[in-house]
Amino acid sequence: MAADRTDRPAAGTGAADPAVEVRRSPRRRRTVSAYREGDRTVVLIPAQMSAGEEERWVRAMLDRLERRERRSALNEPELARRALALSAQYLGGRARPVSVRWVGNQAARWGSCTPVDGTIRISDRVRGLPEYVLDYVLLHELAHLLVPNHGSKFWALLDSYPRTERARGYLEGYARSDESADRDQDDEAKDADDAEVED
Repeated sequence: MAADRTDRPAAGTGAADPAVEVRRSPRRRRTVSAYREGDRTVVLIPAQMSAGEEERWVRAMLDRLERRERRSALNEPELARRALALSAQYLGGRARPVSVRWVGNQAARWGSCTPVDGTIRISDRVRGLPEYVLDYVLLHELAHLLVPNHGSKFWALLDSYPRTERARGYLEGYARSDESADRDQDDEAKDADDAEVED
């Protein structure tokens, strides 16, 4: 059974605000999650949830996302300062990026680094994630300024950050929830194709 998708304007927001897409999944039993996808918010809920529960959870998840984003809405100069502070604290100040900026074109990566020119790009998907996760992503890219590959020297640099494993686990779980949502979309598209064939 495919996820049921419902598009609606965000409750209690102006017309210019992002749309909300509710995806119902038969695989979900109790958990509700939400994330930003371009100009819309996707809320993942269990298929058996009532309309009233859906409305309550959509409002709660929108509030939660907004609070999280306000807490971690660093502009690019703040992001660069944070990267330099992390380099000083965990890498002895040796990693000094030329620029650190947010980008919206990294769907498969959390960040990227070009050691040759000293640039670091952090995916917009990291905005709103817990601070320790952002710090890990920044440190990961900073470490690439010193060691461009993922060999033992690279991972030794990240050993100084006490939340490396926790942040990696968080990102893996987050990526899996995205993959699950993608599978739900694929299942829905397949069901739609099957329905067209049967007509």
